[in-house]
Amino acid sequence: MNDRLSLSLSALADPTRRAILARLAQGEASVGELARPFGISQPAISRHLKVLEGAGLIETRVSAQTRLRRLRPGAMDEVQAALARLASLWSDRFDRLDAFLQAETDPAKETRDA
Repeated sequence: MNDRLSLSLSALADPTRRAILARLAQGEASVGELARPFGISQPAISRHLKVLEGAGLIETRVSAQTRLRRLRPGAMDEVQAALARLASLWSDRFDRLDAFLQAETDPAKETRDA
């Protein structure tokens, strides 16, 4: 795993950060707007935002005196590709396990072995 992917997966491990990303999928927002539904302090939200920005998942746009956060275009592409590779690997392994179990429990095999 490369460093960016590790940072992204680590950032996504936290449910509050995932909820922030879900909110930002609806459009950009200020720290205050993001903090409101969580009932946690703005500094706590700012720490979450710092992690998300460090992972390259969001970016900041300054508008007058307000710093607006938004999703970074294409930021999830690498994460989605890595998860697709893992899903494919697991699917292949389950298919092989299923074939093995089918062969082991094949009634014709049991009568041949007897």
